[in-house]
Amino acid sequence: MNEITNNPDMCEKALDVLHEVIDPEIGLNVVDLGLIYQLDFDTEEKVVYCTMTLTTQFCPMGESIQDGVTNCLQFNFPEYRADIKLTFDPPWSMEKISPEGLDWLNGGSRF
Repeated sequence: MNEITNNPDMCEKALDVLHEVIDPEIGLNVVDLGLIYQLDFDTEEKVVYCTMTLTTQFCPMGESIQDGVTNCLQFNFPEYRADIKLTFDPPWSMEKISPEGLDWLNGGSRF
């Protein structure tokens, strides 16, 4: 993963739980799809900032995916508010998919 963070331990936990958020059109989670770009934690203000993208700017499930990320972070970090920023810079590409995600997409193990 190439995520950027100010708190590696909390980021690892967040990425672990974000595996539960599935892109409903593709069937793969947002982490292995490479949609999560950055996770930062403001421990004083109790905010988790997530910068993410979608596979396309016109993704019909974009709002649902963003809501899933928000709900997942707020559920698993109940003392924090989730602040989601959507970006298309850099644009998503197939190269962002993890090796596990590629294996899954190619019919390999269904984790």
